[in-house]
Amino acid sequence: MKEISKTLEYKGKKYKLVFNLNTMEVIQEKYGTLENWGKLTDGSENDGEPNAKAVIFGFREMINEGIDIMNEETGNDVKPLTLKQTGRLITEIGIAEATKKLNKTVIDSTQSAEKNA
Repeated sequence: MKEISKTLEYKGKKYKLVFNLNTMEVIQEKYGTLENWGKLTDGSENDGEPNAKAVIFGFREMINEGIDIMNEETGNDVKPLTLKQTGRLITEIGIAEATKKLNKTVIDSTQSAEKNA
């Protein structure tokens, strides 16, 4: 796995979506496996409709990992997003676009490890 990040903008602020071992661990802890979580976020478990709770949870974890990394690198103290704040962000950019970006970040991270193996 290679740490891959994507950037998104919301209300004039740029956020990094980071998928790495830290975010993977949190997702696995809540959903058992990445595959279980992925089926919920891509809608394959619910007639094509993404599970909002799973999307918001994964997005929050990936954004907050990006915030944490930025805070370490810059010495800033930007507060992590709550689930509600993350839900508003996703609503603003659209759930389809958010889900696409979320899944692309995960796929790019995990595929880069396979290519380097």
